[in-house]
Amino acid sequence: MAKYERELRGDFDELLRRLDEGILRGSASDSFEDGRDYQSGQVRCAVRVYERYSMMGSGRLSMSITLVCNGDELFVTAITAGGSQAVFFKINTIGENSFLRHATDIIDDYAASR
Repeated sequence: MAKYERELRGDFDELLRRLDEGILRGSASDSFEDGRDYQSGQVRCAVRVYERYSMMGSGRLSMSITLVCNGDELFVTAITAGGSQAVFFKINTIGENSFLRHATDIIDDYAASR
């Protein structure tokens, strides 16, 4: 498992769109599995789950992204899991880190453009 979290300011819809579009352009095997949006008053939350095939681990791995917004204050967390062939412990997390790095690049680029 690999995890990234960041607080930033910006537009919820714009960052969510960049994440959705950017992740799905990452590799031919990237797919959107499911998602859910929720709003209560000023607070908004979006959860997205993506998958991709990891050649290094010879299997699929997933990434879950949660984006929370209150006004222009944003909090995002991205967590990857899977892609290892080991039974009792992980011996290969290269695929997870690569998938996560793709999302973090999108988030960091967005933050730098603000």
